[in-house]
Amino acid sequence: MTENILKQKTSISRDGSGPADFNGSADFRGRGPARINPADKQQIKRHPVSLKRVAALFAPHKARIVVVVLLISASSIIGLAQPFLVRGIIDTALPAKDVPLLAWLAGAMIAIAAATAFIGVVQTWMTTSMGQKIMHTLRTRLFAHLQKQSLAFFTRTRSGEVQSRLNNDISGMQSVITSTATGIASNVTTAVATAAAMIVLSPQLSLLSLIVIPPAVWFSRRVALMRRDITSTLQAELATMNTYVEEGLSISGVRLAKTLGTSDRDAARYAGSSERLIDLELRSQLAGRWRMATMGIIFSAIPALIYFAGGLPGNTMSIGTIVAFTALQATIFRPIMGLLNLGVQWVSAMALFSRIFEYLDLEPEIAAPATPVTLDLALVRGEVRFENVHFAYDGGPDVLRGIDLLLPAGTATAVVGPTGSGKSTLGALVPRLHDVTTGRVTIDGVDVRQIAPDTLAHIVGVVSQETYLVHASIRENLQLAAPAASDATLWQALASAQIADLVAGLPEGMDTLVGARGYRFSGGEQQRLAIARTILRNPRVLILDEATSALDNTTEAAVQVALDHLAVGRTTLTIAHRLSTVEDADQLAVLSGGSLVEVGTPSSLRNAGGAYTALLAAGDADRDSEALETVA
Repeated sequence: MTENILKQKTSISRDGSGPADFNGSADFRGRGPARINPADKQQIKRHPVSLKRVAALFAPHKARIVVVVLLISASSIIGLAQPFLVRGIIDTALPAKDVPLLAWLAGAMIAIAAATAFIGVVQTWMTTSMGQKIMHTLRTRLFAHLQKQSLAFFTRTRSGEVQSRLNNDISGMQSVITSTATGIASNVTTAVATAAAMIVLSPQLSLLSLIVIPPAVWFSRRVALMRRDITSTLQAELATMNTYVEEGLSISGVRLAKTLGTSDRDAARYAGSSERLIDLELRSQLAGRWRMATMGIIFSAIPALIYFAGGLPGNTMSIGTIVAFTALQATIFRPIMGLLNLGVQWVSAMALFSRIFEYLDLEPEIAAPATPVTLDLALVRGEVRFENVHFAYDGGPDVLRGIDLLLPAGTATAVVGPTGSGKSTLGALVPRLHDVTTGRVTIDGVDVRQIAPDTLAHIVGVVSQETYLVHASIRENLQLAAPAASDATLWQALASAQIADLVAGLPEGMDTLVGARGYRFSGGEQQRLAIARTILRNPRVLILDEATSALDNTTEAAVQVALDHLAVGRTTLTIAHRLSTVEDADQLAVLSGGSLVEVGTPSSLRNAGGAYTALLAAGDADRDSEALETVA
């Protein structure tokens, strides 16, 4: 609910609460012209948008746009006939008791109302469907483009910002298409036609009526400026409240609150924000109320003055003309205020395009090859080679330096080293989660940068300590790796991952929801489900990035059995935290400070007196310390 309020307030900030609303003289709720949001101007300055590029989005809908403009213009012009029909009824049909004329005029009024209503429905259908198609195009393009971005992009960008661009900004395009674009034609046509009709009816009364527009604009702008400052504070408070909701009511936030005992404190913090919101809402609603009440009195006085002028001696205007003129006068302010807001709406619209195009123009740091090497997946052996590999994050110092390492096809290689030595970074280079700074990584002699992303994802499987399960059923999580897999295949993968019995014992079996981020299952169970998912992918190369480091010894043993089954016949690169898990590796690579300092079999390095011997000694010392603490 808070998010919806925040979106509503954001819309008010961008659109200036819309044009003033006059429903006759007695209903004045105008809020005046909006003020350009400085943030919108800064966004456009940071990432300029060409009109040609915006027009390209609408190019496939040229015919529909022309029809919509014609419909809007026709509706505005047809609607202006109503006051003239009223004049005919009052001045001619009623006094003369001319029933046929009265029937014709009344029928014409009904027909005009029906025609404008029908045109409005058709126009809304056409503009909404066009807007939705354009939004669909932008949404899908942006989603696909963002998925091509590197992990570094998502590391330095807030997830809320990405979601805002993808959802809020593109959704805001609907108002651009249905309100701003169509409003131009509607307001111009209505304002010009209404002013012309007023002059035709009475040039003198037209001057009297139009005199009020300058002070109305001035009063409205003053109120808009007052409300803008309050609205900015209100938006900030709503954003704060939204943050409290996300922090306090997400599954992670609830767990934290229950374990730290902060539930009462969180509720008090939310209540305080809600109380501040009450004051801000009151100030927002009351801001400029006296000024706007004054304008309401002025606009109520105009019809009274028109009626008074019509009754003065020497006046030749008929009663019907006065009534018709009053009806026209009551409607002219809306399109004028709409046109005055056009500049603000234009800047807001271009800011939306700028924000969307800014992300669409991002060049993927890890780009797919223009002409990928064709590989037959059935013939891939899985030999991995690091050739003089250097890597640095965002232009910083090298994290890996001159790595030369061969992983023969079908063998198991374990990489060990102290924290920060570059183990996980080395493993991330094989599936191209990062790209080397210099050197290259190859699979069967082919640089991974020359392999299509989908092909590489089939060749290289990754199981890390950070398991991610989507909020869906077990079956749906498994089918992410193999959408067409049968139930028999899924059960076989679960059995290989040593978790089939557990799933079979659940009331809903594979249809059991795993919960947000898999919280329904323990860490070890989540790992085994992830392993089953990787088994379904059947990769030739397997990266195990500290897959058991966060588990207790009992759970680690169960998961290790599943990993051992998964690794059979595959080229495996194990990033190891616990040295006890690497003794069965075919070769051992020791990293220190980003450099490869030792390579050999575990048995040959164990007593060599080098870096691996030192790691073993440090591990033994840590275990002895833990044992002493347990005894104490």
